[in-house]
Amino acid sequence: MLPPPRPEPALNAATAAPGSQAVDRAAALLALVVESGQPRTFTWLVDELGLARSTTSRLLNALERGRLVQRDRSGSFRPGALLAVYAAQHDAVHDLVALVQPALEALAEVTGETVNFAVPRGDAVVQVAQVDGRYLLGAANWVGVEVPAHCSALGKVFFAEGRLALPPGPFERRTDATVTDRPTLERELEQVRRRGWASAWEELEIGLVALAAAVRTPDGGVAGAISISAPTARLPRTALPRTAELLLAGAREASALIGGPGPAQLGGPASTRTRKGSSTSREGAA
Repeated sequence: MLPPPRPEPALNAATAAPGSQAVDRAAALLALVVESGQPRTFTWLVDELGLARSTTSRLLNALERGRLVQRDRSGSFRPGALLAVYAAQHDAVHDLVALVQPALEALAEVTGETVNFAVPRGDAVVQVAQVDGRYLLGAANWVGVEVPAHCSALGKVFFAEGRLALPPGPFERRTDATVTDRPTLERELEQVRRRGWASAWEELEIGLVALAAAVRTPDGGVAGAISISAPTARLPRTALPRTAELLLAGAREASALIGGPGPAQLGGPASTRTRKGSSTSREGAA
């Protein structure tokens, strides 16, 4: 099981290492301010963290001096200027990939198949991270490649979650299985929203199947989507429900790593993985 993304807000003074208690409390307080998604009052932070008012005041003053938090006009606390500077100097997608990478590796380990992480960009889906499976029939490097959203499992997740606008159609036909009309795709998106995952069976390429699920932010929004892809000969329709369970566990794990809902157990530690290089197969794009 992967480690949780951060300590629980309630802190136990009896178990804290000597000298680390103040740091732990300040870190938990900063996490509350950053992850809450809106400015928070002093009283709200005291109640949520469960610390004394005097302790919370000292910690907030220290964080404010360090530009890690700042007050708005009403006196509520919000993330500080130093965090804005960091965000401006770093690629947010790159940081996101670094955070979810352990979950991608764990999911590839437990399924043996290629795992991708993607974000919406414009009207397309862009792969930003990939972990190859362990089979000889591997995956080409699809990082940075756009795929049509309507015939990919990743794209269907973004349509279902409102991260991509659904075009009026008709859509490009890539294979005989590609859904090309909007009403049919809309009915499928309703199913995606009900069960929490999408699939694409030979819709992008003949012989390729993929499943995808959303990776969620602390406020329940969608930061990206994670997918499992494989040849249809290796992942038949009868195996999709079990694979979907593993996918959803992996998506919750990735969500937990960025502070969202989760976590879930996937099996052995990702650090024991032995990863092979990319092959010339186009597995992993959907």
